[in-house]
Amino acid sequence: VYGAQRGHADDWQICLAHQLRDCKFAIEAGDAIFAPRMKALLLRAVVLARRHRTLADATRRAWRRRLDHDLDAVMALAPINRHGRRLRRRYGKVRDHLFTYLDHPEIAADNNGSERELRPIATYRKVTGSFRSNWCAEFFASVRSVVGTAARQGVDAYAAIKYALNGTPAHLPG
Repeated sequence: VYGAQRGHADDWQICLAHQLRDCKFAIEAGDAIFAPRMKALLLRAVVLARRHRTLADATRRAWRRRLDHDLDAVMALAPINRHGRRLRRRYGKVRDHLFTYLDHPEIAADNNGSERELRPIATYRKVTGSFRSNWCAEFFASVRSVVGTAARQGVDAYAAIKYALNGTPAHLPG
């Protein structure tokens, strides 16, 4: 979840892949207390995320309790390195959103899907040098949003754009 997307829903998932990257940085910057333990916990969560959709509800709830318990132990640590302290403060604020994927198996534990959706915009900007006007950038983003959402719902791009221009909702196939 990008920072701008936080707070728009009761439940959301923070990207575990990005958290691992930040823990690695803190370790390389000298934190030997908090970041290594947090990284180990996050690695367990990532391994579990690879199969969380296949687990029974009771199993996912048990893993959530276990990870939350282990997170309590990590949060009790008192890092002396500023990078470790920064991470600890962050996880104090977002801890309820680290393992949301276990409560809602339909969501992913990372934001790779969001980043894939943004890639065409970045590519277009790099190839053309940028958008020539704000309305052009907004139009491109709107079309990408409509087409991307439709694709995830099994609606082809042409039909989705036609529905959007007519002001009618796209219908799922079947």
